[in-house]
Amino acid sequence: MGSPAQDAQSKTFSIKLWPPSESTRLMLVERMTKNLSADSDSIFSRKYGCLGKEEAHENAKRIEEMCFASADEHFKDEPDGDGCSAVQLYAKETSKLMMEVLKRGHTTPAELEAPVVDTPPEPADTVFDISGSTRAFIEADEAKELLSPLTKPGNSYKRICFSNRSFGIGAANVAGPILESIKNQLTEVDISDFVAGRPEDEALDVMRIFSKALQGSVLRYLNISDNALGEKGVRAFEELLKSQYSLEELYAMNDGISEEAAKALSDLIPSTEKLKVLHFHNNMTGDEGALSIADMVKRSPNLESFRCSATRIGSDGGVALAEALGTCTCLKKLDLRDNLFGVEAGIALSKTLPKLPDLIELYLSDLNLENKGTIAIANVLKQSAPRLEVLEMAGNEITAKATQALAECLTAMQSLKKLTLAENELGDDGAVVIAKSLEEGHLDLKELDVSTNMLRRAGARCCAQAITNKVGFLQLNINGNFISEEAVDDVKEILKGGKNSLGLGVLGSLDENDAEGEPGDDDEEGDDEEDGEGGLESKLQNLKVEEE
Repeated sequence: MGSPAQDAQSKTFSIKLWPPSESTRLMLVERMTKNLSADSDSIFSRKYGCLGKEEAHENAKRIEEMCFASADEHFKDEPDGDGCSAVQLYAKETSKLMMEVLKRGHTTPAELEAPVVDTPPEPADTVFDISGSTRAFIEADEAKELLSPLTKPGNSYKRICFSNRSFGIGAANVAGPILESIKNQLTEVDISDFVAGRPEDEALDVMRIFSKALQGSVLRYLNISDNALGEKGVRAFEELLKSQYSLEELYAMNDGISEEAAKALSDLIPSTEKLKVLHFHNNMTGDEGALSIADMVKRSPNLESFRCSATRIGSDGGVALAEALGTCTCLKKLDLRDNLFGVEAGIALSKTLPKLPDLIELYLSDLNLENKGTIAIANVLKQSAPRLEVLEMAGNEITAKATQALAECLTAMQSLKKLTLAENELGDDGAVVIAKSLEEGHLDLKELDVSTNMLRRAGARCCAQAITNKVGFLQLNINGNFISEEAVDDVKEILKGGKNSLGLGVLGSLDENDAEGEPGDDDEEGDDEEDGEGGLESKLQNLKVEEE
């Protein structure tokens, strides 16, 4: 028998690194959820955007399950190993798939619920991605080395991503002939953010080289975002754009798309008939540019996801877009946030929404809809959008006067998973009406955001009561209000006594709540005192905090 030291050494070397414990797997899911969701402040989340908490969690679980299965199969092929290579594969694949999710962006709940086995991932050798983790300049010599896999005879690359790397003229001259040699096999091209930091003349020349090289390719996906294109940039891609008849997804976000650039883009693309995704976030399009985008929309009858957020579009452009969207009867996701639509465009949109029966997600925050526009939209959604799962109407100056129409609309939306009414003027009266409409049914509700709405005790308690028995609920945001410390305690007691699996864990941060503050003098009557006669206590008879 060996010495204790020898026995300990023998035991040490017999430890296997695979499989990981259940707690380790859960920890990885939690970490990926945070990195994919709005909690993350990584370079990738800032660049590609974040997912909602629920969607991030669902993606994280799927990624972990797929990668665990793959690594476990790898380990079984090497039963005498210590599991080190399986762990490495597990880590590498989770990182890669997480990046793909970030780049792909938001997916509909239906897509998330589709069985993974129905759409197996493509083999790694069909995807060529040099986006890396840090933005970097590329010159000729490095381009030759980086792009060498594309020059190998018989390669099967179909999807390329050059994002996050800045190409100079030398590197572009290397890339051009290589891309031209494989353009007939390409289906997806991501050249977003690929000329960052280059002088305008050089950047335009690089774009022309890539455009000429890819001319005639039959792409289903094209991403030219984050390139500060303007009209000159759009026209630099003329040869590529003019040759595209089969595009299904087009992304031109954060591109400086002005009125002239929008017209050029609309004129150059010969066909958008097959287009399913069209995203124009964060541009300077304006009303006149919106007319050109509206023209593209009219020619896109199969559009399923349209994003035209933060594009400086006012009332006239909003009306034109709203009318054009009436031809997109397959639309599932509509994002018009952060524009200057106003009431008139809101009413025009209310006339279009009944023509979109498949709508699942609707983002209408920060559009200056006011009560009149909000009521018009709520009245039609009540009849036309029973499948709606996400509704965002933050920052629209909505007061309690519009909440009855909203409540009737919400009552009809039993599939709702996320409701955002932040930064409005609901007050306690409005919040109580909204909360009551959500209390019964709505079993799939996961997120409710009524932050910055001048809420106090009654509104906060009603919102807590509305969601506390929804088992899968994830987040209640009542931050930025005037909720006293006693009322916060009430909310916590309500959540603790409910059926929600996360209990107090659903309550979001209260770091901007003003526990000692008071709403402004223009509050609606009935909000004068938390417990005053004729106040909201009469509406809280069924909301008493129960003793544990």
